[in-house]
Amino acid sequence: MPPLDQIRIVLVNPIYGGNVGSACRAMMNMGLSQLVLVAPRPGMNMEEAAAMACHAGDILNNRRVVAATEEAVADCGLVAGTSNRGGLYREHSKTPREWAPRLLEAAMDTPVAILFGSEDNGLSLEDLALCTQFIRIPSSAAYKSLNLAMSVMICAYELFTASGTFVPPRDRSQESTSSRREAMFAKWRHALIDIGFMTTDTADHMMLGIRRILSRGTLTEKDVQILLGMAAQTQWAANHLPRKPNT
Repeated sequence: MPPLDQIRIVLVNPIYGGNVGSACRAMMNMGLSQLVLVAPRPGMNMEEAAAMACHAGDILNNRRVVAATEEAVADCGLVAGTSNRGGLYREHSKTPREWAPRLLEAAMDTPVAILFGSEDNGLSLEDLALCTQFIRIPSSAAYKSLNLAMSVMICAYELFTASGTFVPPRDRSQESTSSRREAMFAKWRHALIDIGFMTTDTADHMMLGIRRILSRGTLTEKDVQILLGMAAQTQWAANHLPRKPNT
């Protein structure tokens, strides 16, 4: 089973349906599917939860609801608790990015739970006592408290990124050859002289600057083709269109 399928998001004593629904959406964005609610507050607005879940309704509908945190994590190997407070137990906290590889490794063999406390009180000492790891999400000292769904998204993102599931799209055009780049630079040299941007005396110096500018990123075959076309059109305009007299 892929490790992301073994990661369990546990919301302890949540208050607001909107946060639960938004957490579901964050989970679906990042490839997570297991949601457990521990003793949600009475009267929590599930219509609001469904609206905020958007297309992640299956995660919300398939949630487990249990009475105690012990029940939510009973079959888990690692249990990571999120907390932004200092003090006893929490001095060994690490960021979600630091813990993600370890949690994913453990999830290869056994379920792993990540606990998020209630919006008003966070995780209790009893909840933290069940944890094998402590997660602290870095935030500004000006305002350290994060919304519940935001916290879920940050942790889920780091897990998704560390899992290697996402493969960024690659440019289909291969990097330009040296000969093509040199042909393009030569074309621009003539074009810029023709429009009066530089003279033959200053061309060598100016072209060094242009080379540095255009070499800061990858130049693909398509890039060079476009730049060659621009240079050719610039040169044509310089030699065929009437010029305004100097005033």
